[in-house]
Amino acid sequence: MKKLIITFCLAAISAFAGTWDGTLVDVMCKGKDLASHTKQCALSCAKSGYGLVTSDGQFYKLDESGNAKALAALKKTSKDKDIKATVTGAMDGNVIKVDSIKISD
Repeated sequence: MKKLIITFCLAAISAFAGTWDGTLVDVMCKGKDLASHTKQCALSCAKSGYGLVTSDGQFYKLDESGNAKALAALKKTSKDKDIKATVTGAMDGNVIKVDSIKISD
């Protein structure tokens, strides 16, 4: 029982819930000029997965579910470049376990 409680506490510490704002980008292009990165490029590079680059330059990869949500949001948006988004979920290391993604139009 004691081990179960310790495991639960460690899991709770490692996954921090929150909201992050930044530029939604595919993993292949995370180091490129984000302001000129296009929606078409992000859609073309979908297999590499997606992440969020925050205003301080940090890159956070999205989990598998988040990749699917990012792809769906990209397909719906009318924005062509500089795709800003708000991601909610839980941080696990440098990966966001995504609950939702909202692209700012």
